[in-house]
This record gives sequence, C-alpha cells and structure tokens, in this order.
Amino acid sequence: MARVTLSTIAEMTGLSKFAVSRSLSGKDGVSDGTRRRVQQVAADLGYTRAVAEVEETVLGVVFHDTDLINSELHLLIQSGFQAQAQRHGYQVRMCWTHLPQEIEAFARGCSGVALVGPHPVSTMQRIRDLGVHVVRNGWMDPFDPFDIVSGTDHEGGSAVANYLLELGHRTIAYVHGTPGYRGRVERFYGVREVFERYDDVSFREMKFQAEMRFTEHLQAAHADGFFPTAFFCAHDGMALTVVSELLRLGYRIPEDASVIGFGDYSAATQISPQLTTVKVQGREIGAGLVRVLDDRINERMSPEIPLRLLFSGHLVIRASAGPVADAFPKSIAL
Repeated sequence: MARVTLSTIAEMTGLSKFAVSRSLSGKDGVSDGTRRRVQQVAADLGYTRAVAEVEETVLGVVFHDTDLINSELHLLIQSGFQAQAQRHGYQVRMCWTHLPQEIEAFARGCSGVALVGPHPVSTMQRIRDLGVHVVRNGWMDPFDPFDIVSGTDHEGGSAVANYLLELGHRTIAYVHGTPGYRGRVERFYGVREVFERYDDVSFREMKFQAEMRFTEHLQAAHADGFFPTAFFCAHDGMALTVVSELLRLGYRIPEDASVIGFGDYSAATQISPQLTTVKVQGREIGAGLVRVLDDRINERMSPEIPLRLLFSGHLVIRASAGPVADAFPKSIAL
C-alpha cells in the first residue's frame, strides 16, 4: 500500500500542503473547521507524520498576463520579489495567467501567493480557501479582507498638481485611456483634489479612447476655449504619445506646453526632452509582497486585520516640464 503523505491528504481535501501541515501540527493559519476536516481525513487514511516532512517554503507570484501596459513595472516587482524571498530563505515560483483555475492549481504548491495586476477578489478567495496566504499588488474595494501592497497613486497625483501650480500653470489637462485601472483614476482624484481649492485653475479630464487620437481631443478642447499649458499623463507611455503629438504640431516642450508622466520607466529618458515623471517603487513593492507573506506565515500579525502597505513615489524632475509661458501659442494649427 502506498505511503500516505501530506500530498495525499492535500489531494483528498482540496487544500494546499501548507494548510494540511498547519492543521496537523496545531499551528494557526487555518480555520477550526479546516483543521478538523484534515485531521479526520488523516486518521481515516492512517497517516503517520514523518520526521522529514516539513512545510513547504515556497512563495508564488502570479502576474496578470493581459496587463501589457505595466510589463516594465512587473519586471521590477519580480526583481524585488525574488531578491527579498532569497534573503528570507524561500523558493520562488512564478506564472503568468489570469485564469482562476490555473491560479488555484499553482497556489496548491505554495505557502503564500502574491497576485500582481487586475485579478478579481474571487480569485484571491479561491487561494485563501486552500489555506494559502495571499497578498495583492493593486487596488481593491474599501474594507476588502485581503492584504494589499501598492504605490501612492492618489498622493502622486496631488504632488504633480502642486508642482504644476508652483510652475505657474493654471490651465491643465489630465490625459488617460484604457479603462479598468484604478490607480490611474486615483491619480486623477489626487490632482482634482488639489485644483478644486483654487478658483483660478481650469482643469479638464481628457480620456484618450482608442478610436480618437490625442490631436482630436486637443481640437475639441480648443473649440471649447480650453488651451492647456500643461498635460499630466496617467502613465509614461501616454506621456510619450502626448509629447510626440505636440512636437509634430509645432509645440516647443516645455516652452509652449509642459508634459508630466507617471512611472519613471526606461522610455522616460529615451526621448527628447527627457520626461518629468513620478517614480513608482517597483522593486520595493515586490520586496513588500514577500515581507507581508513572511509575516503571515510566521504569524507576526493578527489574521483578523487586513494590511495596507504603501510605498511612496517621488517626482523626478527632467526637461519636459517648466514654467508657464507668458503667452500661450493659441494660434498653432491643428
């Protein structure tokens, strides 16, 4: 008869080896119901715990495979995750998928899992139901009972607004596109929160839809009598589009219009003028995901209190933003 192992019980119960081991050792991290179910299955199978059997020390990270815009950020998160996991003595496994069933199967071999990208709450719950610790990089609804590690999108938007005001800008556009990315909306909220305090500021949201080019948005704004002297873009990729289009139209940057991005990725220094932007701490976010999972595995925090861990960015001042022009060139042909 084949020997009964932790893997055998995990397969029978639909739980992870980590959850099975915690249940049989009497440690926290699993519910009383799960503990009783595991103990009953172990007894029915005649399981005897071997001295050599230890809990898995594997951390997994799952990147949402359709989130291509944030691919460089994901590489930074991966780097920070791997380095921090190595310092803590964990093995690391990675996968790229958005399919809940694939993520659940992947999680069965891990002690903790980090989800990166727009994964739904239901996927996190499936991992938790296995008895595996789970943390996410990204935004969730208020009071969701899961741990989150993120950047400071709202605060970053407010910082950009204050910087543009210091430069004398009073007619400003926020440019963003693909819907569904909560962080970009939070940046907009952060900008708007500051500008609402100033009666002399004219502020407009420009949603860059796939079927409508930036130039057409600018034409529509001008037709309404709105002539922005500064453009804050939701991410560096969008900022590159805005810079390219403005230069094509004959604008001088930053003499005629300032452009600010968000992310500080490699492309920010590969254009001329180089891009003023907000630094996102990708490696630190990756390391933070590991620290949260390590704290959960080692029971350093109450399981009843979800954690929010934020890493503050900062403004990176380069050549694409400058003081407002004395006379904005409204006559440039579009």
